[in-house]
Amino acid sequence: MEHPLATILRRMVDETDGNSPLSGISVSNQFRPEEKRDGEVARNLNAAFLIGLSGPAHPLYRQACRYLHVLLENRAWAETASFFREGLRRIGDEVSSARRSDSSFAGALDEASSWCSRPGTEWDDEARRSIWGLFFPEGAECLGDPNEPIDRIRGRRRVKVTRPNSDPIREPVRQILFLSNLLITIPHDAEDLNGLPYGRALIRELKQVVHEKQIYWYDHPVQIGVENENNEATYGLRGLDRAIAFEKQRKNVRPDEQATCLLSVSVTHNGLHRIVRDYLKAVYAASDPFFHLKVYLFSEVDTGRILEEVLLPAAKRYLRDDDGDLLRRVFGVDGEYGRHYSFLKALPAYWQVLIDPGVKGSFKLDLDQVFDQETVVAETGQSALEHFLTPLWGAEGTDADGRGIELGMMAGALVNEKDIGCGLFTPDVPMPEFIPRGEAVVFFSQLPQAVSTRAEMMARYGNGMPDGVRTCLQRIHVTGGTCAALVQSIRRHRPFTPTFIGRAEDQAYILSSLFKDSDRNLRCLHNPGLIMRHDKETFAGQAIAGAGAGKYIGDLARTLLFSYYARALPWPSTQTKGVIDPFTGSFVSKIPFTVVYLRLGLKLLEAFARETPTGSAEGLKLLALAVDRIDGLIRDLEAPQHPLMETFLEETCGWNLFYDVLDCIEAALERGDGAAALLRQKARGLVNDCLVKTGRQTP
Repeated sequence: MEHPLATILRRMVDETDGNSPLSGISVSNQFRPEEKRDGEVARNLNAAFLIGLSGPAHPLYRQACRYLHVLLENRAWAETASFFREGLRRIGDEVSSARRSDSSFAGALDEASSWCSRPGTEWDDEARRSIWGLFFPEGAECLGDPNEPIDRIRGRRRVKVTRPNSDPIREPVRQILFLSNLLITIPHDAEDLNGLPYGRALIRELKQVVHEKQIYWYDHPVQIGVENENNEATYGLRGLDRAIAFEKQRKNVRPDEQATCLLSVSVTHNGLHRIVRDYLKAVYAASDPFFHLKVYLFSEVDTGRILEEVLLPAAKRYLRDDDGDLLRRVFGVDGEYGRHYSFLKALPAYWQVLIDPGVKGSFKLDLDQVFDQETVVAETGQSALEHFLTPLWGAEGTDADGRGIELGMMAGALVNEKDIGCGLFTPDVPMPEFIPRGEAVVFFSQLPQAVSTRAEMMARYGNGMPDGVRTCLQRIHVTGGTCAALVQSIRRHRPFTPTFIGRAEDQAYILSSLFKDSDRNLRCLHNPGLIMRHDKETFAGQAIAGAGAGKYIGDLARTLLFSYYARALPWPSTQTKGVIDPFTGSFVSKIPFTVVYLRLGLKLLEAFARETPTGSAEGLKLLALAVDRIDGLIRDLEAPQHPLMETFLEETCGWNLFYDVLDCIEAALERGDGAAALLRQKARGLVNDCLVKTGRQTP
């Protein structure tokens, strides 16, 4: 009897019983083993893999398996052939294991197989409920009238306020640190390095760096050489500078006050460490000054000095910790997104203890986002900074299940620049007009993302909603920008994003604290109206396009890492899923290897189906990146010992040590300890070294 998975896969990629392929593409047409050029071999390998998954009933099954076997002996293609050959084994093992251990999964598998065996079926909602019910159940829950899942999500997010914050933010510019991250990469391939407006030494170093292997991938990093008007290093700060000027006109900020901005600086190539500070100095020197901002830059070199000259000596003195490896592991800015995100979220605690005790909170923004103040005031009645004054930020309450929570974080939302003319509360993710084929047969995150955006980000208090006084909403779906945190809440709950998280680091941040406390767990308040305009399409188009393939591979890695991270947390993954579904939870899968391989296989099927040089080149590039980045990650996750659990526990200890050190320094300062005073003096000196000077002198 045919395996149910083979029945499903054959229905996806080839005609069966008079039914057209669910993907809309026949894989048999792409398997032409006589063709030998690189793009053609890549296409054939992917087709052989999908045919192999379709089982012995597929007429090309034996030929496809033989092709994979032969390519294992080809030096140029052995690694890719092994990736696909191992994929057949990995999927078979994973699906069989889930089928044995999970009755609901077994039922979904049988249901999908049964539906795929019926004649006269097509890619409609019935198909999606069956197929997605197996591979993408979070999407299946969002089918039909979107108002039903929206109401369901809001019901789960509802919070009953038991105690508002008795000491809320009152002076945002003085009490809040503004945080962001700079991601720097090499120039665009077409850039003439000799024509760049930088010093000879920097150009000489850059010519060496461009030949290095890239070690980290980001969505749209700043490409060295981009014009200043299109450079995130200046764009977002310029927007924030204008926003503070607007607040001064409203008398919310004293004329002489400057907002403090702390920027992490991460790089994609090791060699950029040598030149990134000189590059940014050149960028800011060529810019007009930020009259209303004080800007500090923290590279890996700077965080290393903070570690070696402040934190590690304090750990040794007050906690008798002579090692320091745990702190070095977590405290820094180079690496995947999770590393610099956790650093930025933790830096305000360091600032409060050692730099300015008056700091109470932080606000993280991305530098492709700006406050459109006139629109914010017109549609909400409050300016950007006035949204930070709510006593709900820091309030205590109970969630929909009666659990105690603390709303120590706060999130806003985004509106795309092209949509803001339609209103501030225009969702930045459109509701799909139709569900496509191809990769979307197994995964289509736009649907739960669009539903979740409307349910969480676009919710407004009053008119049948929570009133924003006695009741409110908590947020799970957050973005990297428009997210705030109270320093004392972070110091109390100590959340972090693990360093292995390379995408959705913002949504991963809360996971480490979901059920950490038996009485009061950290949660994120929804603040209607705290909305920033997202301008990335306008000024960062080249960078976004250049990072497209890397972003897609990062999205696949997200499913692998989130799925295994959920299993590493010290509570059941089903409990985690109960909170984070549908959008964030769609990346936590029972069968992550299977979903990732199928997404990639169908994506490649689409690229090669175009039968154009562009499609062939795109498919070849995507496959090479997948083999380079995904195969190694899967091998790590296959290890007998749960690989992420050990990392999570070690990094929990590292962040606990960081906050314990700060608590000890703070207590020592209060009792007049001379050594603590010297540490504070050293810390302030290091921070001053990170202060940026821009353009002409500030008046």
